[in-house]
Amino acid sequence: MPILNESLLRTRIFISRGFRRGRCPYCGHYYWTLNPSQDNCGDQPCTPYGFISNPPGTYRPESIKDVRERFLSFFEKRGHIRVARYPVVARWRNDVYLVGASIYDFQPWVTEGVVPPPANPLTISQPSIRLTDVDKVGRSGRHLTGFEMMAHHAFNFPGKEVYWINETVEYAHEFFTRELGFRDDEVTYKENIWEGGGNAGESFEVLVRGLELATLVFMHYRVIGDEYREMPIRIVDTGYGLERIYWVLTGKPTIYEAVFGGFLNKARQLLGLPKPDEKMLASLAIHMGQLDPEVLALDKAYVEVAKRIGVNSTELINFIKPQEALYVLADHSRTVSWMINDGVIPSNSGVGYLARLLIRRMLKYMHIIDAQIPLTEIFNAHLNYLINDYPELKESMQLILDLVDLEEAKYKSAISQLPKLISRIKGELTINDLINLYDSHGIPPEVVRDEAAKRGVGVNVPDNFYEMLAAKHQKPAKGEEGNKLDVTADDVIDLPPTRELFYENTYMFEGRAKVLKVIKSKYVILDSTVFYPEGGGQPADRGVLRFNGTEAKVIDVQRVGPVIVHVIEGPAPGVGDVVEMRVDSERRLGLMRMHTGTHILLQSIRRVLGKHVWQAGAQKDIPLSRLDVTHYRLPTQDEVRRIEELANEVVLSDLPVKVELMPRNEAEAKYGFIIYQGGVVPGGKVRIVKVGEGNDVYDVEACGGTHLDRTSRVGLIKIVKVDKIQEGVIRFIFTTGKYALDYVRNLEGKLDSVANKLKVGRDDADNAVDRLLRELNNVEERSRILARKAIEADLANIVKSMINIGEFKVAVYYEDYWIKDYLQELASKYPGDVLILIHGKEYQVYTNGKVKAINVAKILNELGGKGGGGSTFAQGVFNNPVKQDDVVNAIKGKLI
Repeated sequence: MPILNESLLRTRIFISRGFRRGRCPYCGHYYWTLNPSQDNCGDQPCTPYGFISNPPGTYRPESIKDVRERFLSFFEKRGHIRVARYPVVARWRNDVYLVGASIYDFQPWVTEGVVPPPANPLTISQPSIRLTDVDKVGRSGRHLTGFEMMAHHAFNFPGKEVYWINETVEYAHEFFTRELGFRDDEVTYKENIWEGGGNAGESFEVLVRGLELATLVFMHYRVIGDEYREMPIRIVDTGYGLERIYWVLTGKPTIYEAVFGGFLNKARQLLGLPKPDEKMLASLAIHMGQLDPEVLALDKAYVEVAKRIGVNSTELINFIKPQEALYVLADHSRTVSWMINDGVIPSNSGVGYLARLLIRRMLKYMHIIDAQIPLTEIFNAHLNYLINDYPELKESMQLILDLVDLEEAKYKSAISQLPKLISRIKGELTINDLINLYDSHGIPPEVVRDEAAKRGVGVNVPDNFYEMLAAKHQKPAKGEEGNKLDVTADDVIDLPPTRELFYENTYMFEGRAKVLKVIKSKYVILDSTVFYPEGGGQPADRGVLRFNGTEAKVIDVQRVGPVIVHVIEGPAPGVGDVVEMRVDSERRLGLMRMHTGTHILLQSIRRVLGKHVWQAGAQKDIPLSRLDVTHYRLPTQDEVRRIEELANEVVLSDLPVKVELMPRNEAEAKYGFIIYQGGVVPGGKVRIVKVGEGNDVYDVEACGGTHLDRTSRVGLIKIVKVDKIQEGVIRFIFTTGKYALDYVRNLEGKLDSVANKLKVGRDDADNAVDRLLRELNNVEERSRILARKAIEADLANIVKSMINIGEFKVAVYYEDYWIKDYLQELASKYPGDVLILIHGKEYQVYTNGKVKAINVAKILNELGGKGGGGSTFAQGVFNNPVKQDDVVNAIKGKLI
């Protein structure tokens, strides 16, 4: 980690305006100020809040929207282009799930110089989500999981300077003093180093009356392991906290009262909670702010705060618990709404895990305050406020409510199983037990603790439990890296990129190429190829290479960087040879039908099930392909039928399928982030596959696969099977073209076979099956009547044979009807204590619990045999047939 470069931070405004550089005696950080009496950095916990009930500045906004607009307009007037906010789900990245700051929008493609920024300089207000401090939400008075980061960015490329540190600090100071009316000597600049998303740089934290309102980062390092390397691009990365600025301007006791005030009043009405004493809240917020990060150690924090403000700690806890719950409900409901609106389905994996974590925390707090209303009422109330600021939530409002309702039902089901789950755990409950109960069943540790306490078992719940969980699930798990071959980038570093003829003409199945290199007699590199390498869920082409009167089979094709490697079986050509390439065209065309069919099917699923559907995985193959999508329940038969009909309507419409290589920024601006349905696509340019044109565009995706040129060439699309493969993921198995026709013919063959067996025509098979089922039902009903009569007869004989052995009534009976349901009903009507039923060499033992069935089985096994069971039922097998008297004699004297 580099030492902070002090010379970089001696800015023009500091020198010209006479700022003084001091060092905080508490935290050791250096800071710049115009206040001659300031003796610390001005940040928590080194100084208390000075704005609560006493807001600084002259500007008093009517709403938080006014602050956002004031910021964006300020920078627009100073040459910045306003950029629309990005989604909170980072679809363009494979290293994080959620956008945690505005710079995430431009990592890694802009920050690495792969693509230009959408504007330069630019300004944006980006909704962001961070769960690193999730356990502090509601307690500290200032922490949020979801927030808006207002920002201005400048990207300084070699030879093209926009602006750097001097201008950035001057903009900040002008905004806070002239736009918001803060006094010059109230704005402090604290020196620091910032790191995130693989980049780093010196920074200033901008503080006013004890609260950090902005961070100005001067990004010029790339972080590689523990090493910081200079970047050719120098980036101004700023972050102004919209909610924090609004909080300071209102002087409210907590950030939640400022930002969510209207909703909190409504929530208190719904939950029957009184409005809190604002003076108590204000005092609490000031002291809890200074105790951060000790705010997590609640017992200690509350005792300390109670001592400072002169109240009993129990009284303080009773006061703060309902407020903490309300604040969590306010913050989490907004964050979850953002997530679901951007296509997140709560689940046990991926980004869905994080959404579920927040919902479960909300349900935990509903439990703590003994809320008597469903969580959906809280969401509904908050959404009615949120749609004024985030109108896009209106369209997804019903989906949000449906998913929250579903999550609450699952939560209640899990809670009902808690006593049984805890009983299986022997001894003290460990942190691993708590994590397992949460991850496997979704049960919050606090609820586990309460249930365990009823059994006299102590449970220690870590104060940062949810932060621990979130940290494990913040980033996607890294898959296998590299290629499947024992060929490395060093092996092909001296070769030019392979010309990709399969892209130039996807219907080119033959061609000639020159051999550039042969590795280990089985890896062949050509100057150009018609063979498609495996990628994007599409298998590699197969075929042959012909040369010098012989041929080698191509059994696999893979990319190694920009070079395409052909894996051969058979004799290898020599370097410099010209080979004739022949792709298995029937197989390639089948895969092209599957790939284009996947795009059509995915869009059809979205149009029937909803815009929240995103591709979660796909494998194009023949004769069957699979498509995994995010959805919260198994589609109905009618929905599957509509999806299939819609997909085939697109096929029959004979829409053009066009491929275009576009700059990434241009593609995102034109089509949106929906282009990343198939996952992240690397590079400055993306290959856009568009189904339809003009007003008839049906689907647009970034894709590297081979496609047909018109939808009609796909042929029939047939959905074969639909399964729920995991929480929040549905798998569609489907087929296309001649394989779909083969599948339908196979079904027809099975239908004909059934019809022949029923001795009817194919068209009357379903009616014949209905008649057969009715007949079977009649037979079953007659069988039940006969069985009841047989049970009555058997029961009468059993009761007659019942004997007393000690204090127990016992019957040993040889039963002819050895049918499970029959035996169980017979045993349920038996009035004695022990019933032993024997059929040939098999036996079953039923008891009423006075004696354990397993103990009876152990006695019977002494006659020669084996068996086992439980308290009220056991079964086994004798080695040889036994007599009734032998059984009776065996248990006499041993039955206890």
